[in-house]
Amino acid sequence: MAHTVITVGREYGSGGRLIAQKAAEALGIPFFDRSIINMAAEETGLSADFIRRTEQQKTSSFLYNLYMSTQSLPVNDQVFIAQSEVIRRVAAEGPCIIVGRCADYVLRNQSDVDALNLFIHAPMEERIRRVREEYKVQAPDLRLYILKQDKNRAAYYEHFTDGQWGKAQNYHLAVSSGLGLETIVRLLTDLMRDRGLGA
Repeated sequence: MAHTVITVGREYGSGGRLIAQKAAEALGIPFFDRSIINMAAEETGLSADFIRRTEQQKTSSFLYNLYMSTQSLPVNDQVFIAQSEVIRRVAAEGPCIIVGRCADYVLRNQSDVDALNLFIHAPMEERIRRVREEYKVQAPDLRLYILKQDKNRAAYYEHFTDGQWGKAQNYHLAVSSGLGLETIVRLLTDLMRDRGLGA
């Protein structure tokens, strides 16, 4: 029988990662985000820092891939495949919440997983405040900085999937964190409990 896994896509600065983490804690289930990078690093032999930089790019240059790749696939494709294998493995182990890394796409055909795909967005002024005050980012124009991060995420997602990043129709639920982080945490925990977890 399939179990529920929540995948969370999010705009940069929306607080999506924190929402996912709090919901996982409330439900007592695993939370995966940056840990996927470390797990993929162990499997590929690439450094976690290298994977982190690679996943922020849509593609690598031809010469860069030629130099770095020891196989026929470009190195960014190797990283995506390694992360996808990690995502499928942790999702198969039981209910969990997975942030980013195209998890909604990766799990789309996994028969033992009933994926609930969520996208979190937020008003720009709230994102600017969070990025400045919580992420401690210093940039001449935070709005442009945030839009660049979103552009990178969209390019990465759309390079590896046949979907459009952030488009509401591609998710079961698209919600603004402007409603309040705790409100969305409760929404997620209620949805999971409706599906039998912690009931």
